[in-house]
Amino acid sequence: MARRRHSNRRHRRGNSGFLYKLLSVLVICGAVVAALTLFFRVDTIVVSGTERYTEEQVIEATGIETGDNLFLLNKYDAARNIADALPYIDIADIWIRRDLPDTLLIDVKECGSVLAVVQNGSAWLISPRGKIVDQVPAAEAGDYAAIDGCELLAPSVGTNIAMATELADRQENLLSLLAALDEAGLMDRVDAISLGEASHITMDYIGRFHVEMAYGADYSRMLRILEGAVSQLETNQTGTITLDPDSQYEALFTPD
Repeated sequence: MARRRHSNRRHRRGNSGFLYKLLSVLVICGAVVAALTLFFRVDTIVVSGTERYTEEQVIEATGIETGDNLFLLNKYDAARNIADALPYIDIADIWIRRDLPDTLLIDVKECGSVLAVVQNGSAWLISPRGKIVDQVPAAEAGDYAAIDGCELLAPSVGTNIAMATELADRQENLLSLLAALDEAGLMDRVDAISLGEASHITMDYIGRFHVEMAYGADYSRMLRILEGAVSQLETNQTGTITLDPDSQYEALFTPD
């Protein structure tokens, strides 16, 4: 009996010790949460990278206000709010970080080059990521590189482009080409892109060349070949450049 009572006392002491440790952890966690909530509040919001939009427009779009808790705010929601409210900024080009104790840093990259799809009296301006960033009168389309040979379904500013099901492959190739052009820093050299041909995508380039590339090509590689071919031609030459990495000549130039 004595041994059993001794065992029970040890068991009770063990339970008490565990409960004490658990309570201590909970108290510490509560103190940490209270400290984060009370002391780390947004006092300053710094925005960088803007040209088209003002710092105030970006801050307002986030939905974040001074006094909000730095650790409880949702950075993804804030980035999504910016991308929805300010079409020239894509969510992939927004970086938000905390600078303790009270500053929120927002860095954005606005879309620089856009292309125009003209239909129904409007020019829909498309970013290299395929996002519709603006709608302007068709008469202003001449200020932008054109995309033709396609029709957008229910275009709306702030949404991604969508084409008919039968043109899904061409849409995918267009987006791949735009991404490659943007990554290579060549968007400003494009005058027009056409999806009108069934076998290849065509591009008017630097005001001198009509470039033909097969659908499904490695467009990053095609652009490297194109730049290499252009560098070997005289500055006054114009014509058609056919890019075909499966042929003996990766780039075939046919003068006008």
